[in-house]
Amino acid sequence: MALSATIRHMKGYKSSLVAGISIIIFLMTSFMVGGAIGIIAGAFRSMPRLRDLEYRPSESTKVYDRHNKLIAQLFIENRTWVPLSDIPKDLQHAVIATEDVRFYEHHGFDIVAIARALLADLRHAGLVQGGSTITQQLAKNAFLTHEKTFTRKLQEVLYAIQLERRYTKDQILELYLNEIYFGHGAYGVEAASQLYFGKHVKDLSLAECALLAGITRGPGYYSPYEDIKAAERRRATVLALMREQGYITAEEEARARNTPIRVVGLKARRNRAPYFVDYVLQQLLARYGQDAVYKGGLKVYTTLDLDMQDAAEKALRNNLPAGKKDAKGLTQPQGALVALDPTTGYILAMVGGRGEDQFNRAVQSYRQPGSAFKPFVYAAAIDRGYTPATVMVDSPVEYAIAGSKEPWTPRNYDNKFRGPMPLRDALEQSINVVAVKLLDEIGVDTAIEYAKRMGITTLVESGRSNDRNLSLVLGGLTRGVTPLEMARAYGVLATGGIQVDPLAVVRVEDSHGNVLEEHRPQRRIVLDEKTAYVVTDMLKGVIERGTGKAANIGRPAAGKTGTASDNTNAWFVGYTPDLVAAVWIGNDIQTQPLIYKGVRIGSARAAQIWGAFMKEALKNTPPSDFPVPSGVLFGIPVCVDSGMLATPQCPRVRSEIFIEGTEPKEYCNIHGSIKEPLQPSPSPGSSVPASPPVPSPEPSPSPPVLPEGGGDNQVATPAR
Repeated sequence: MALSATIRHMKGYKSSLVAGISIIIFLMTSFMVGGAIGIIAGAFRSMPRLRDLEYRPSESTKVYDRHNKLIAQLFIENRTWVPLSDIPKDLQHAVIATEDVRFYEHHGFDIVAIARALLADLRHAGLVQGGSTITQQLAKNAFLTHEKTFTRKLQEVLYAIQLERRYTKDQILELYLNEIYFGHGAYGVEAASQLYFGKHVKDLSLAECALLAGITRGPGYYSPYEDIKAAERRRATVLALMREQGYITAEEEARARNTPIRVVGLKARRNRAPYFVDYVLQQLLARYGQDAVYKGGLKVYTTLDLDMQDAAEKALRNNLPAGKKDAKGLTQPQGALVALDPTTGYILAMVGGRGEDQFNRAVQSYRQPGSAFKPFVYAAAIDRGYTPATVMVDSPVEYAIAGSKEPWTPRNYDNKFRGPMPLRDALEQSINVVAVKLLDEIGVDTAIEYAKRMGITTLVESGRSNDRNLSLVLGGLTRGVTPLEMARAYGVLATGGIQVDPLAVVRVEDSHGNVLEEHRPQRRIVLDEKTAYVVTDMLKGVIERGTGKAANIGRPAAGKTGTASDNTNAWFVGYTPDLVAAVWIGNDIQTQPLIYKGVRIGSARAAQIWGAFMKEALKNTPPSDFPVPSGVLFGIPVCVDSGMLATPQCPRVRSEIFIEGTEPKEYCNIHGSIKEPLQPSPSPGSSVPASPPVPSPEPSPSPPVLPEGGGDNQVATPAR
């Protein structure tokens, strides 16, 4: 009986134990299921907001010159998008064989690969093996972080499923091949192909495709730039996998495996024409913003001519003194050069300094132009009836200065006076006193009007310090001017009075080839064509006989030198019918004079740089002279001393040009009576036998270069 009771008790205990265990199992199962549901729900909640999944990786913006040569790429990720049709089948197969052999069979994730990876993760108590399909990798790169957690892994699978529902397999493969990283800043197969082989991805061989496919697993290990032997071993592995999957034969594998690896070599990333590229970049950022510029794959077609750009950089490099480093590590003196097509305004070359600092001296540095400002005053005078033969007296003169007891006495660069002289000679020799007297006669306001009309925008017309004074003609400006502005203004003379706005960007397209903006030259007539021609003819003499002889390039050209009175800025601005260029030399600290190894650097050096550039830039352009407008008279024999019609008694006679109606009507009356008038020459460029004009004096050997141009309305300083 006791035994029976014991048995009954044991049966009851067993039943209770079974029931308890069942409850525990149920609770544990429920907990696990609930936990799994919780994990999934948590994964959904923590996923970034689902976008439309119209994913396209960021793409480099490309900047081209006017001949469609690539100048620069602007990017956060260096990537060039290519369609799958341009990606070799060998590369597609190589990636599939190494990354996802069942790519065309699964629906976004591969359960076999995941199980294999999960076992490895459990053995190591953490995420150590991927098991991700190509679709999962795309989802991770496109929408997720790269942290290794179970939640992130689950999100990766969920995104992959949605990608598979939205895109075809080929579309997913195209996205992936344009997304993946290949090391050294290259994203996508096209950028990688250029990085390693220097060619388009569509032109890759089997061996090259296998090498690229192998790099993706670990660019830091398998890049041939990091370890050529490791790259060879990895390529062999990829080729073997391709053979195993039936993509290539054993013979093809052997040939590719035995092909030597040839790469183009790593190059320091440096944009050509860095100052111009930055000038364009600032315009793009203002119009489109950072995302579009650095990620949007824009195509920017510019006006730059890379050959001319190279010529400009070479001219500055070869003709500026070696200089020395300043406190910022920049070489001083600095220089800038900008060149335009005068008929279109296209910026063909731009050098903003030597070095690659952010300060573009071609467009941001406002400097005193010195006597390079004189042509604007001469243009105003010629337009108002003065002629190249008009005689003015180079003699001492004083001008009262408001608020000062001391008068201003303009002086010439050599402190000498030449007496009566024609305006042509005064401009060729850069005679300051004559220029100041001329400005005084035509009026400062008139000169300012013409300078503004021709493109000078920085003149200050009011306030305590302003440019409404006689030192204007010597380039003593309140703010100064930039090389780009000077080139633009001189371009008016080159085009016969037509002003054209400088242009850097011709067309911008988006990544699909849609035109976002397109520009045409904007032209305005701002000066009479006859006036422009006469001033140009006078400025040709500056190069042929005057202060700009160092700029003689053996073809018709016109220009003007300029040096600030304190010798801090040296200029030459000149042009042919095809090209206008401005050259500036100076120190970044504006008060430091241009002296190197005890020698002053003047405008002759700027003219030398201009000449070197123009010779190279125009070497394939046939020489041409400036077109002659109607209403210009040639070959009128005039007396150099009186500016009147010459007689046989005149000791110095020259054949001069005039705008019709401004030619002299009376014969010279300072060299005796008229016996037999001299006859005009019939055509442009001809001359009558005469004494040559007074030559410009040669500079003395010490100092090597005298100051030229400029001036200050408070201090009487020599200028040239």
